[in-house]
Amino acid sequence: MEFETKCLHAGYQPQNGGARVLPITQSTTYAYDSTEEIGKLFDLEANGYFYTRLANPTTSAVEEKIAALENGVGALCTSSGQAATFYAVLNILESGDHLISSSYIYGGTYNLFAHTLKKMGIEVTFVDQDAPVEELLQAAKPNTKAIFGETIANPAVKVLDLEKFSAVAKELAIPFIIDNTFATPYFCRPIEFGADIVIHSTTKYLDGHAVQTGGVIVDAGTFDWTNGKFPQLSEPDETYHGIVYTEKFGAAAYITKARVQLMRDLGATPSPQNSFLLNLGIETLSVRMDRHYQNAVTVAEFLEKQAAIEKVYYPGLKSDADYSLAQKYVPNGLCGVISVEFADGKETAAKWLDALDLVSLEVHVADIRTCALHPATSTHRQLTDEELRQAGISPGLVRLSCGIENVADILADLQQAFDKLEG
Repeated sequence: MEFETKCLHAGYQPQNGGARVLPITQSTTYAYDSTEEIGKLFDLEANGYFYTRLANPTTSAVEEKIAALENGVGALCTSSGQAATFYAVLNILESGDHLISSSYIYGGTYNLFAHTLKKMGIEVTFVDQDAPVEELLQAAKPNTKAIFGETIANPAVKVLDLEKFSAVAKELAIPFIIDNTFATPYFCRPIEFGADIVIHSTTKYLDGHAVQTGGVIVDAGTFDWTNGKFPQLSEPDETYHGIVYTEKFGAAAYITKARVQLMRDLGATPSPQNSFLLNLGIETLSVRMDRHYQNAVTVAEFLEKQAAIEKVYYPGLKSDADYSLAQKYVPNGLCGVISVEFADGKETAAKWLDALDLVSLEVHVADIRTCALHPATSTHRQLTDEELRQAGISPGLVRLSCGIENVADILADLQQAFDKLEG
């Protein structure tokens, strides 16, 4: 099936006389005829459902759909994007291990890596993603277990050189974990460029309507977990009577462990209702993303002409430093998110934001309605001035997320806000 068709049909096929639309299985548990059947489920000897914390028919259908869209061997939905990031890392790193990450990442991810993982004994080194391979390799240590980045950084809107990060990962024999939230699998499928693990905050474009909070981890099934660096996967798990994930589940070892171990113990499970809403959003993903991109290009070109704006960050513009990377990795479109630098800094940015009418001022991004935010005082508020600088965030930076309204109405609202600044 082509991508647009997968958005509608992957993951769920109705039975004869069954519901055409994916049903909501609103149940915490499932009944069986014998203790033997339930025992096989607990021993991972049979497929099925026994408790929604681990698996649910509605959620499973969405997981299968997203895995198909990203060309992975399997997926695990979580209750938030933060949970997906946490699980993706914790599934293979433990106390005493080391992670390399781009510094151009979402503020919540930065705090997770720099502070919470540190409390758990996991060290993270942040690097400039534009540095050459040789310099990135210098950040590695004997205990380095993964490298992390975002396809399109939030909120710096920088495009990651996926093949470069993949080359670093291969040189170090570690997996490359990528957050593909902004690009979505419609515009970029990182596995095709060497990524091993793909994550999303499904709260954003995959949902697209700001009605559910969720995350997902997709396993490419391409990494060799038996190379000696990952005993969690290649040696017996005593909590399942000595099962070895790589032996029993092969290419799906990583994603299986994340489900039956981390989800079992930590429980960041999405509700069936949220999975149903996420599926509805994904069904129109391709249509929406084209409109987001078209609107964003028009708005970015408009913003470049404004005297109050010092810099527009959008790789769809030929003037952007990452334009060539965008042409390589996301040639058919980017996202609806634009960041702009106000020449007079924070106060002018705040006045402009407060003057917006149609555009919502809200702590969100990447849905059908246009919204705006001041990252330094909201999503990245906990970062120090130096950390903000490393993440490409200045006091005058504003993140604008273009929705799918008629672009003339978006431009009119932005213009009246600029008019008020001049007045």
